[in-house]
Amino acid sequence: MASIFTKIVSGEIPSYKIAETDKFLAFLDVFPIAKGHGLVIPKKEVDYIFDMENEEYKELWSFAKMVGKKIEKIIPCERIGIAVIGLEVAHAHIHLVPINDIGDINFSKPKLKFPDEEMAELAKSIQEATIE
Repeated sequence: MASIFTKIVSGEIPSYKIAETDKFLAFLDVFPIAKGHGLVIPKKEVDYIFDMENEEYKELWSFAKMVGKKIEKIIPCERIGIAVIGLEVAHAHIHLVPINDIGDINFSKPKLKFPDEEMAELAKSIQEATIE
């Protein structure tokens, strides 16, 4: 059975895309713990991140770095926190979370909800952000 992320890749479920290549996709988390919380996934469905082929694994992290730098340009924050939990969805993914304090990346915090228009505008701003 296809994961929810595979359905996002195929377009069956809409998302707020922030970056995309032929192998990877990044989009805003619709249940974020911080404004600008993004998810980075391989388009190929792999349940466990450590089961990815070595080259694709390295490319995923390189893609995540680029996406993190774009988020950082748009969302004022001290850093972009990174988490790989792997229990929520059976599809490898990296959380990129704007943080100012270590407690900001606590996944037991209540999830935030932003209006669709704000999410769409934020996604567009991140897409268009330029990095060195």
